[in-house]
Amino acid sequence: MVKVIFSLVFILLSLNSYALTQVTASVDKNPVVVNESLILTVVADDNIDNNALDTSSLLADFIVGRTSVSSQTSMVNFNTTRTTTWTTVLIPRRAGELLIPALTIDGQNSQEIKVKAIEASDMPGNSQQDLFITTKASATDIYVQQQITLTVKLHFSAELKRGSLTEPALAAANILQIGKDKESENIINGKRYRIIERVYAISPQQSGNVLLKSPVFSGEIIMPSSRRSNFLSFAETKPVSVVGEDISLTIKAIPDQVAGTWLPSELLALHQEWHPLPAKFKVGEPITRTITLTAAGLSEEQLPEIKMTVPQGLKVYPDQAELHTGLNNERLVSQKVINFAIVASQAGEYQLPEISIPWWNTVTNKAEMAKIPSQKVTIIPNPELAQVPVTNVDRKQAEDLTPTAATKTIVVEKNSLWPWIFLPLWLLTLLAWYISAKRSSIQNKKQDANDADINNGYLSLMAACKQNNGERALNSLLPWAKSYSIDNNRPCSLTTLDALHDYFNSPALSQAIIELQQSYYGKMPGQWRGDSLLVVIQAIQKDKNSKTEPQSLSLNP
Repeated sequence: MVKVIFSLVFILLSLNSYALTQVTASVDKNPVVVNESLILTVVADDNIDNNALDTSSLLADFIVGRTSVSSQTSMVNFNTTRTTTWTTVLIPRRAGELLIPALTIDGQNSQEIKVKAIEASDMPGNSQQDLFITTKASATDIYVQQQITLTVKLHFSAELKRGSLTEPALAAANILQIGKDKESENIINGKRYRIIERVYAISPQQSGNVLLKSPVFSGEIIMPSSRRSNFLSFAETKPVSVVGEDISLTIKAIPDQVAGTWLPSELLALHQEWHPLPAKFKVGEPITRTITLTAAGLSEEQLPEIKMTVPQGLKVYPDQAELHTGLNNERLVSQKVINFAIVASQAGEYQLPEISIPWWNTVTNKAEMAKIPSQKVTIIPNPELAQVPVTNVDRKQAEDLTPTAATKTIVVEKNSLWPWIFLPLWLLTLLAWYISAKRSSIQNKKQDANDADINNGYLSLMAACKQNNGERALNSLLPWAKSYSIDNNRPCSLTTLDALHDYFNSPALSQAIIELQQSYYGKMPGQWRGDSLLVVIQAIQKDKNSKTEPQSLSLNP
């Protein structure tokens, strides 16, 4: 018993007397390629608070990525050993001699480390990167609100366990991913790479010389030695980060001579089609005129309204416009297609006015006009709508069926009480019709109010997402969800944002709401972008109407 007590006392004394005596720092490679990551490992020989390491002094020469912390305590023959290890991913900002300064933890300093950063072109011929990003912009000298495309390609020869790619960054610009990620393979300098390609549409909203920041990839790769080990063991991974080259953009202001709608484009054209083909149309038969507006370098939202006026004698009924967006030779192309139904009430010749849209040619730097010339339309009488002539026999039958004045008088005199008998019945029928019409009107007004609430909630939430206004998005989520539940015949009590997770049962929506809340209420608040939430709510609204949209997975945004 005495031995046990002495042993416990010795252990307690040894634990209390143990203190931090040394801090060491090391990197996993030196030299390192610019825009490629290296791992800084800092070890303290004691159990230290996880937040004791301050990496702000590294920001001058490095992009500081994710930091992970681990602690270990071991005891051998009553000798206790403790260590705390910080692992930080760093990316050199430039080529040259860089310095990792001494890092201080609880009064103890690590040693300085000099790191040599070299350009990828200066690497030895037999040495190649396992992971790198390339970026390419469709244009670098553009006008404000002119859209360009940024093509980002992630090349990797190692096996990825997980990873995520951030969006490019540009102050005062609209950035939207186009389409889905594309995967391919290619051999570069004798080395095989898998390639993930992502395309963004970027529309700057302010003029000036700006820097388009490249996306950053962060993830983990499986170490080659781990792949050769026992398949029952856990694969050993290594954190990696890589960033592409930033791109300088020159954004020119709107020219002074431009008045009205500003439409900067490489090509803008108007096209029309007739159904049936333009020949001689008949009175009363609908004519369909399809007008298509095509623009390169403009988004769907920028395309102007297409209006069509007609002379007296013709009526026009426009349909809902159809919008399309796609890529053509790395250029964003948007289209607006609208059908106009034209109906003539009288025969004759009509002159349809010209349709014109002013735009700015970004290739020639001149103002131009897209036109559909005025067009003459001939309307001929429609035999099927002509009145049937009245014959003599028809007139004789009509005269026989028409009572004379004397007959009318006799009928009234013999049946003078009938109007008073039918009057109450007629009044009751009129009252019943009025009540029914009133009820129908009230129901229609309620339905219109519901539709307005649904549209207002949805449009408010969409606007908040597009403006990256997180506060407005937080305030719009519940009104949108409540109106959605009523319209979807699933009314329920939705009073908190947490209730939306169970109601919609959408992992994508739940993740987008969590990201929104964390950007405002998390430990590290930051600038919120509404692209993810916008895509999710649009998919939910579309799914409510069609129930036919499939879901797919891709590289995490």
